[in-house]
Amino acid sequence: MISKNTICLWYDKDALDAATFYAQTFPDSAIGAVHRAPGDYPAGQEGSVLTVEFTVMGIPCLGLNGGPGPKHTDAFSFQVSTEDQEETDRLWNAIVGNGGEENACGWCRDRWGVSWQITPRVLMEAFTGTDRAAAKRAFNAMMGMKKIDVAAIEAARRG
Repeated sequence: MISKNTICLWYDKDALDAATFYAQTFPDSAIGAVHRAPGDYPAGQEGSVLTVEFTVMGIPCLGLNGGPGPKHTDAFSFQVSTEDQEETDRLWNAIVGNGGEENACGWCRDRWGVSWQITPRVLMEAFTGTDRAAAKRAFNAMMGMKKIDVAAIEAARRG
């Protein structure tokens, strides 16, 4: 079944590598079809991987090997809600440890430049809760972090 809405991500030539990494790292993720170019094109030759259908946590995606060109920016990111520090650490470390880079406030980039927000559930609960003072304390604590520290967010919420 073809999805009505699919996220298309542009890669230089590594769409299959990226999709493989995502499928191995995130639950409910998989590689679907791999389509090869029917002819030569500016970024590749006939028979090279042109597109890869994959899912990331149930979200349909298409990796396009479009060659050097548009770069990923923080204007698009996957926000991944985690249950605890262990899951936060596992996903963060997988992304950063595979050639990615840390950013601020729970954001990181994978080695292909795609941005990820590894966001513990407790952080979102703090921001969206009715206790605005606790939300501000949690927000201020987060502002000094790269990877989110669940215990520090919980402590900030408590005051």
